[in-house]
Amino acid sequence: MPDLRYKPEPAKHTEIPRPKRAEGQWGFGYTEPLNKNEQSKKDDDPLNVRDRILNIYSKRGFDSIDPADLRGRFRWMGLYTQRKPGIDGGKTAVLDEEELDDRFFMMRVRSDGQLLAPAAVRALGTIGTDFARDTADVTDRENIQYHWIRVEDVPEIWRRLDEAGLSSLEACGDSPRPFLGSPVAGVAADEIIDGTSALDEIRARFLGDPAFSNFPRKFKTALTGHPSHDVSPETNDVAFVGTVHPEHGPGFDVWVGGGLSTNPKLAVPLGVWVPTDEVADVWAGVAGIFRDYGYRRLRSKARLKFLVADWGRDTFREVLEKEYLGRELVSCDSPPSPGTVRDHIGVHDQKDGDKYVGLAPTAGRVSGTLLVGLADLMEKHGVTGARLTPYQKIVLIGVPPGAVDGLLDDLDELGLTARPSQWRRNTMACTGIEFCKLAIVDTKDRARDLVAELERRFPDLDTPITVNVNGCPNACARTQVADIGLKGQLVMHEGEQVEGFQVHLGGAAGLDAVFGRKLRAHKVTSAGLDDYVTAVVSNFLVDRTEGEAFAAWVARADEELLRGDKTLERT
Repeated sequence: MPDLRYKPEPAKHTEIPRPKRAEGQWGFGYTEPLNKNEQSKKDDDPLNVRDRILNIYSKRGFDSIDPADLRGRFRWMGLYTQRKPGIDGGKTAVLDEEELDDRFFMMRVRSDGQLLAPAAVRALGTIGTDFARDTADVTDRENIQYHWIRVEDVPEIWRRLDEAGLSSLEACGDSPRPFLGSPVAGVAADEIIDGTSALDEIRARFLGDPAFSNFPRKFKTALTGHPSHDVSPETNDVAFVGTVHPEHGPGFDVWVGGGLSTNPKLAVPLGVWVPTDEVADVWAGVAGIFRDYGYRRLRSKARLKFLVADWGRDTFREVLEKEYLGRELVSCDSPPSPGTVRDHIGVHDQKDGDKYVGLAPTAGRVSGTLLVGLADLMEKHGVTGARLTPYQKIVLIGVPPGAVDGLLDDLDELGLTARPSQWRRNTMACTGIEFCKLAIVDTKDRARDLVAELERRFPDLDTPITVNVNGCPNACARTQVADIGLKGQLVMHEGEQVEGFQVHLGGAAGLDAVFGRKLRAHKVTSAGLDDYVTAVVSNFLVDRTEGEAFAAWVARADEELLRGDKTLERT
């Protein structure tokens, strides 16, 4: 049952749109659960599972775990059961969840834009080596993601994370998912405004608060004061984007309703100006609207983007102001979206005279050993800290100028280069069938093999081409806004089902934001992926005009060039 202390009084100033049929919206009094997920949350606040993990399950083992906790409430602690090895992608949608479950867990550790000191990086690494079979991936929500976690080891992992100032709390579930913060907050020479304190306040006030632990579904937050919009604000439920008011100076615009998956929508800018010390209140207002008026009947329609699409920007802003904030927000033209690269790879100036250095693990795949090695190098070269990025990268902050050359050489030797190829720099991949119960195809290894082959075939590529590889339709790797987005599925080849991909071409975020173009009935086998991408990239390099980006070329190119049916000769 929802906690009515946090439910608003019926609207007194705003005519809030009602859907044609009941959608389980608390704000209209529909508090009876309409699906098993809502029933589970009514039966027990998912935050309560922490005590059961500490006091019961970690002591009695996997078989003692209540199924409602195992496949539901554990997610609020950042824990999912991982996929049992050996189950092929054709069985993903056929088998019951318990048949896909392994006896081990994936764990996500949130960083929320925090600056990780060398000791914290070392702690993350040693958790990987000691408890996770040396796994530790960087995700596109600035998490470290482990695999092979035993429930018996969770209390010790949490103890180490707590010592490092980190947590897995609400890293999954229908909760405030890990916040995306600018990797260069507070240090970039071209930053508009530093939003670090605002993110810290949101985390301190609302993470773990029962008032915000039961959303209709996941709730994704991003905040940046950098002009590159380096947190993918277009694809988050709520994003705070640095802007400058002609009278009030730097602050944040608010964007709402972004999200991808099978019904992609770009976030809608509200056109407001919010000072840093009011960001947390506005976040609570947007989150409250989602909690109270989000659609809880169908999980497929339970994201904020559907409510924003139905209400429209003006109604959403009016409800936020009148019913949740009790005041009007200052209007301000929304900042223009940039066309610049957002990943911060390479060496850049800080405003204090130091440097920051962006590193590119291939498709986010690192390890506990690699993180321990990174901590060693940070200490050796006097680096202040590290931040994770929304593009599966790592940025080192506070690098003394005199240490840069030696650091770069040591990083190359470690395998975390700050001087990557365009392919390594611009490829992302989700977890894939190796561990994910929703996946249909392999992604991490396939992406790394693709990068290696494209580096061989196009060693001197002179323009960025992003390649995002996803193991299922859920778009965790943001396939629809990539130059080449690959959505995993089974495809027919010579009479047999094999791993393959639906291709999205020419997607982009930023200045020319657009979802990738799908070619009718066009699929590519995983085995044929290298040759297909080679054909399309070759056609682009031959057919492009001077300075033309890949996405712009896709928008005008002949379909036979995009399908790879015809390959233009390169001179």
